[in-house]
Amino acid sequence: MTTDPAEDVPVEVLDDVTAVVGAEATVVGRLAGGSNAGAVHVRLAGRADAVLKVARSTRPQELAATSRARRIVEHMRGRGYPTPAWLGMGATATHVWHMMDLVDGVPVRALTPAVVVQLIEINDLQAGQATEPYDHWAYAWQVATGREASVLGLSAYSPAVSDLVRRLPLLRGAARPPVDARDMVHADLNPSNVLVRDGVVVAVVDIENAGSGTRATDLTTLLWHTFDGSLDGVRRRLWTRIVDLVGGEGAAVLVTTQVLLQLAWSTRLGRDDVVADVVARGHRAADELEAFRQGPG
Repeated sequence: MTTDPAEDVPVEVLDDVTAVVGAEATVVGRLAGGSNAGAVHVRLAGRADAVLKVARSTRPQELAATSRARRIVEHMRGRGYPTPAWLGMGATATHVWHMMDLVDGVPVRALTPAVVVQLIEINDLQAGQATEPYDHWAYAWQVATGREASVLGLSAYSPAVSDLVRRLPLLRGAARPPVDARDMVHADLNPSNVLVRDGVVVAVVDIENAGSGTRATDLTTLLWHTFDGSLDGVRRRLWTRIVDLVGGEGAAVLVTTQVLLQLAWSTRLGRDDVVADVVARGHRAADELEAFRQGPG
């Protein structure tokens, strides 16, 4: 059974959109991509079509976080970063929303070496562009060193998960708190958040959680999605870039964080097949980083 996409958008939100944007919005349908809050295609009366993202408000600071993301979008677009312009944002008693330009592109279904290379080049645009004190580098250190509640207790899920979790402290060693890093961080650079047209990256979306830190954070997320034989060469390029940016110890912190967050997500799903894939990929990432840090021979 299918549901009407308009049912996913509360009437109160559409009324608020109309008041803020100055044009009546009609829901056309859902859009593919984005693993978190769903995106819907909307038609604005007398204007170009747009994308509306609506999320239930669960924290008092939700609107402030959306405002932060909008400021980052405006700043980064001014520096050539390919993310859609925001047309408006707002909140009702129960939801927060924002609207952006509709980009002619589709989410990446499978990464290719050419797309990964483009994303590495786009990542360079983030260098020194931190404008908001929302530190993903410090958060990664909290996660990697067992100071973040959301990743505690993972070992209880299964022996296989426990084995991987026990391995991670050996990978990162006695990680020191990170030094200040002044890059812009997207914080969710997975393929579903990359839009392409004819093999060319035309937009990076889902920027709501963006902040500051080291752009190697995004390269580590991207690397997580490259464990495919056809991407071995470009993955080595990613490892080189990450270690160049943050050193071997910093890379270990970021990889540990990525593995723990993936484990937390997959164990919450409760799907053993997904957890098994994360465990296998986690060990492979650890193996490759250890080999990379040891160097040839």
